[in-house]
Amino acid sequence: MRAMGKSKTVGRAVLAGLCGAALAGAVLAAPAHARPDGRDHTPGRALSWQLKESGTDARFRGLAAVSRDTAWVAGSKGTVLRTSDGGRSWRDISPPGGGSLELRDVEAFDGRRAVVLAIGEGEASRILRTDDGGKTWTESFRNTDARAFYDCVTFFDRRHGLAMSDPVDGKYRILSTADGGRSWKVLPSAGMPAAQEGEAGFAASGQCLVASGPRDVWLATGGAARARVLHSADRGLTWTATDAPIPAGDPARGVFGLAFRDRTHGIAVGGDYRAGQASPKAAAVTGNGGRTWTPAGQPPPAYRSGVTWFPHSRATALAVGPTGTDVTTDGGRTWRTVDTGSYDTVDCAPDRGCWAAGEKGRIARLEL
Repeated sequence: MRAMGKSKTVGRAVLAGLCGAALAGAVLAAPAHARPDGRDHTPGRALSWQLKESGTDARFRGLAAVSRDTAWVAGSKGTVLRTSDGGRSWRDISPPGGGSLELRDVEAFDGRRAVVLAIGEGEASRILRTDDGGKTWTESFRNTDARAFYDCVTFFDRRHGLAMSDPVDGKYRILSTADGGRSWKVLPSAGMPAAQEGEAGFAASGQCLVASGPRDVWLATGGAARARVLHSADRGLTWTATDAPIPAGDPARGVFGLAFRDRTHGIAVGGDYRAGQASPKAAAVTGNGGRTWTPAGQPPPAYRSGVTWFPHSRATALAVGPTGTDVTTDGGRTWRTVDTGSYDTVDCAPDRGCWAAGEKGRIARLEL
């Protein structure tokens, strides 16, 4: 959007408490017993965000958690960093000559292979891939349509993925790859519903387009009279649109981030990204794959741009934004602020390696 500068096994966890101004106090534990009310409940071990020295002031809105040791971040000034030692050191693997690129999404398959998305009008929107940990990069897509503006990219598996652009000729434009991002093609628009006046996606956290399973994908929108979530069950060929109870009616409002733990259970976060503006309904949940959305009974207190499910949990998730981190232990119905540090995006790996990133080079890992 021109206005704006991913656990299937059951686990049990409970998050609680504050642990200082810059760290979240949390309790996340091994499997225990489920309560009748659906909440995760078990005594556990304290966890907190631990800031990692990135050595840059770039703003990171793209993040891919591979494990507790390995993570990728992508951000402003064409910056890409990768760690393989849990954040003790970061290797600058930025694409050569890409200093003018605004990188807003990164999807990593492992510690060597990843795809990054640059946003912007016309040729500013590009997709690059590396197969050697960032030593070399290959540009696999460059947008040549001045009307298109790509926001997010997602993958179903190591081969199949999609990227989305703001509406062109009244419909969102979808790119598809079947070779891991080495080549891309524009999908037909016949199965895409019409966009609302002023509607677009937010390139805020790399989570405006997310997939779960081999074929299901969801697209988050804002900037129009109603915030919506679009869903496709056939890898982007046909879509349905559903209104989401997230603040809308302004170019700065809408759904900014999505997370699905399977093809039915999802969380949407967003609000009004302008500092100081109220976002009274900043989160919503679905239990039917996005056919309907229910506002959180106790939402985060302010705009949130990123969200992720805690691995191997049916009920615990993290949401982040410029004013803090919030935790839910009941599947998104109620949220509790556990940190006031600024982050734009958050992601967790299957081994429970959770990472967050944001402005001024901020990168953190959830620590025992």
